[in-house]
Amino acid sequence: MYRYGKLPYNQLKEILSKLSREDKSVILGPAIGEDAALVDLGESILVVHADPITGAEKDIGWLSIHVAANDIATRGIRPRWLLSVILLPERSDDKLLNEIIDQMKRAADEIDATIIGGHTEITPGLDRPIIITTAIGEGKKEDVLTTSGARPGDKIILTKGAGIEGTAILASELYDKLVGKVEEDVLERAKLFIREISVVKDAMIAVKVGGVHAMHDPTEGGVLGGLQEMAMASNLGIYVEEEKIPVRRETEIICRTLGVDYLKLISSGTLLISVDPLKARDIVSELRKEGIDASIIGQFREGKERVVLKKDGSKVDLNVPIIDELWTILSIS
Repeated sequence: MYRYGKLPYNQLKEILSKLSREDKSVILGPAIGEDAALVDLGESILVVHADPITGAEKDIGWLSIHVAANDIATRGIRPRWLLSVILLPERSDDKLLNEIIDQMKRAADEIDATIIGGHTEITPGLDRPIIITTAIGEGKKEDVLTTSGARPGDKIILTKGAGIEGTAILASELYDKLVGKVEEDVLERAKLFIREISVVKDAMIAVKVGGVHAMHDPTEGGVLGGLQEMAMASNLGIYVEEEKIPVRRETEIICRTLGVDYLKLISSGTLLISVDPLKARDIVSELRKEGIDASIIGQFREGKERVVLKKDGSKVDLNVPIIDELWTILSIS
């Protein structure tokens, strides 16, 4: 029996092997850790990705657009087109549907993308809406990045902080449980983290500076999951120090109260960047000029040793599967 969230790597690897099919136009198809498929159109590359929103209800339409678009941006390409499948619970009304549509349009406008199609239905058995959005971009071959593109010696940059999306979801979904234990102004600020969910701006700034070899959007599994996927996709070792990973006060307080590890908390809004060491400080500087916090947190290395040095001196082995904390805490709350 599977747990909530992503499938374990061994099951996922087996499933992906069954999907293999020879097609010379497909540069990159289904692969663990890769954010988007790449299709050769001749003079350009089509970048395609799909993502669901299943763990949140508030602003679900807005979230669905940004979460899917993020995985196009991590390829170094701006997202242009969007298609969304909207699944609504029975007895949903026009008000709910119109709210979702308005949110989606607002999000698409924010990243200058166009919604070009999709599907909407009332689905039996649901207790909340589910939206699956496909995002598409197009770019030059020489501009497209992959998660597997990290190189030995590359510095690792992290933007904004750990657990950005998860902090906002916990503050919203578990507000009644947290109020009284956490100051209300902390919870209100934490809920606003959801406004920072997009990494399109982060990614476009980084590739403009140059020297970027790979980028990744650490969603489920949080920062640790994102680092693990980059290392595995690139077949490299990795060394990161927890004390260098930025984490906001609101995230620390909420996670400590709930007994949650913020490094394993879903972190859309955070961007991981693998970059030439000579360009790392330039990218950090440019991001900060644009109001985006960024820090160098570690480095990729030759070999298979993949560790995060914790503040207490212990080590997290990134060769072991990472389970996201969000599903665990929501399932028992």
